Amino acid sequence: MKGIYWGWVLSFLCSISLNAQNRTHKVVAGETVVSLAQKYQVTPYDLYKVNPEAKNGLKPAMVLVLPPNAVVPKTKATPAVATHKPNTTTAQTPVPATHTVLAKETVFSISKKYGLPAGALEAMNPQLKANGLQTGMVLVLKKGVPAPKPMPAPSTTEITHVVQAQETKYGIATRYGISVSELEAQNPTIADSLPVGAVLKIKKSTSKPAPIVTEPIKNKPVETLSYTVQNGETVFSLSRQFGLSEAALLRLNPELKDGLKEGMVLQVPLQVSFAKNRTDSGIKDLSQSANKQKRRELVLFLPFNAAKIQNDTVTGVIERLKKDKFLNMTLDFYSGALMAIDSARTLGLNVNVRIYDSQESRQSTAALDLLKQEDFSQVDAVIGPFYQINVEKVAAALEPQKIPVISPLSREEGKSYSNLFQSTPLPDATKAAMLDYLQAKNGNIIAVVSPKKQSMRQYLRDYYEGVKIVGVAENGSVVADSIKKHFLKDRINYVILATEKTGAVMTTTASMVAAQKDYKVQLVILEANETLDYEEIPIARLTKLKLMYPSVARENDSPTAEQFDFAYRKKNKVFPNTYAIRGFDVTFDTLLRISQENGFTGTLDAASEHLENRFDYARKVSGGYANTGIYILYYDDDLQLKQAN
Repeated sequence: MKGIYWGWVLSFLCSISLNAQNRTHKVVAGETVVSLAQKYQVTPYDLYKVNPEAKNGLKPAMVLVLPPNAVVPKTKATPAVATHKPNTTTAQTPVPATHTVLAKETVFSISKKYGLPAGALEAMNPQLKANGLQTGMVLVLKKGVPAPKPMPAPSTTEITHVVQAQETKYGIATRYGISVSELEAQNPTIADSLPVGAVLKIKKSTSKPAPIVTEPIKNKPVETLSYTVQNGETVFSLSRQFGLSEAALLRLNPELKDGLKEGMVLQVPLQVSFAKNRTDSGIKDLSQSANKQKRRELVLFLPFNAAKIQNDTVTGVIERLKKDKFLNMTLDFYSGALMAIDSARTLGLNVNVRIYDSQESRQSTAALDLLKQEDFSQVDAVIGPFYQINVEKVAAALEPQKIPVISPLSREEGKSYSNLFQSTPLPDATKAAMLDYLQAKNGNIIAVVSPKKQSMRQYLRDYYEGVKIVGVAENGSVVADSIKKHFLKDRINYVILATEKTGAVMTTTASMVAAQKDYKVQLVILEANETLDYEEIPIARLTKLKLMYPSVARENDSPTAEQFDFAYRKKNKVFPNTYAIRGFDVTFDTLLRISQENGFTGTLDAASEHLENRFDYARKVSGGYANTGIYILYYDDDLQLKQAN
């Protein structure tokens, strides 16, 4: 199949795709950027980015554009202005003495239901601070009422849950205190998808919780790869190269006690098996060293799956766009790639770009047939396909010609090929970058780890021996003093939150806030934690603790980013979303790298940075390369997201 040249069709589709995301909010008196950010579960920066005029203040009746990641409530929003009217629930129904917690209820929703002031429910029910809110718990709603004795409960209870829009398996499993694998085992019909309206039967254990774990469990064997020692390498250089302590390297290779020798075969952990060839991680402007004379060629494999669309009516296309998230993502990425191609030509780069429909599914792709039908002898690099299994097939086919193949979106650790480049940092590299940053700051690191995060516990034990681990009980409780006892006065104390239990999060963050008068403390997460999005966790508390986390992308409000936003809006009539920006960054970076004197592989000693993504490729011991360009971000006191590194 020849390259796709149905530009006006894709432009039309892209315009519909992007405009479908353009939602608005009409400001009412009393609303602020901060209150709207909390309402739509975004940051103030997200709102300012799509509404620059909001920086001058909000006025009633002003219409704001909601960012693509905004979560719009299903019910009609109530204005955030104080009306001094009595709570309707309280006026119609007297407040009872107690309340039995139902599924999906929160402290916020219960307080609102009975018209209780903020903090009153926690004050009358101290167990909330220790254990968090649990289904079936009996709460006191009036002062002076004795706490009811809990009724004996069976060893297990079955709960019915109807899946709502935007819910995830992780979120549902977390709510009922089980793992995702347990949720799928109890409801086999959701193994492949989670349809809205599905009725789930959840069996939750109510037996006596296990005591808090304070000692490490027996670790499973670490999965390793073999590495041959090169001339001039030392134990110190190898420990730095693989992100390990010397003690950890010695544990894996006891023979090192007799000395390191060239040619020795060592075992190194698969999770941190990067071998960087440089120590300089400075950002280089590749546009300054590009060779604009020699013609270069780039191929993009994008999964338009045009055969499914060509016979559709306009109405059919619109309906498809409403439902087909994969197609929307493809079109967004494509729109960003087109902007990158235009930018490269504006710089004077001598490039030819061919775009093919990879016609992808998880099981197959037309890319392999295209490799046979088309001439790839002059191709300098290939971007795509999207699915990891498909990009690996293309890399395997092009490996003999040493043509770099860039995986644009996948974060899967799949098969390794010498010409395969993972442009999105892998999860283990992201965690390692955060921990390396904390160690570089000479931080005192404490980790609060729940029982269901044993892989995290083992990861920390294996690779970061200095981390002090505080256990969480099965019921989500954690003793505040068990955290504080590890704090040091002369160093910043980083507390890693690795628990999905609301009670543990509340206790940990409250303990840290209380300790701020005596210690330097900062809250850290190594991976996404949906619990922090719950209403019970005040965003003000997270910003006070300057929540810090690793990210594959940054926030960028530089003049260059604003110029891109303006040009993109002018062309597509909407602000660029994450996939559009990703499409620009990956494509533009690849075009710059193939335009260097020594081509793509000649640039691997240079890190580059564009709109929201950094590209810093490191060789994997298993073969191929992975991007280690990771940002360390944190929320500052002014609610702004800032970059620490």
